[in-house]
Amino acid sequence: MAVAVRMRKIGKGTSKSYYFRIGVIDSSKNRDGRVLEDLGVYEPAKKENNFKINKERFDYWNSVGAVISPTVKSLIKKNAN
Repeated sequence: MAVAVRMRKIGKGTSKSYYFRIGVIDSSKNRDGRVLEDLGVYEPAKKENNFKINKERFDYWNSVGAVISPTVKSLIKKNAN
């Protein structure tokens, strides 16, 4: 089973009221499918502190060969402080 670290859209209503959960998902499942593990959240409507991730678990999944989505890679890179 190949796994991927990618974002799932949560929330509904106006375009400002949604956020994303970052999770480990079987790559054959759809975007909002069942997750193996939640790693963090991303809230684009917030100006500061809008990205949180469990770095230890992310590093574990990355070390075992999980495919990281380009969007998650860019968020990690931006918030690597």
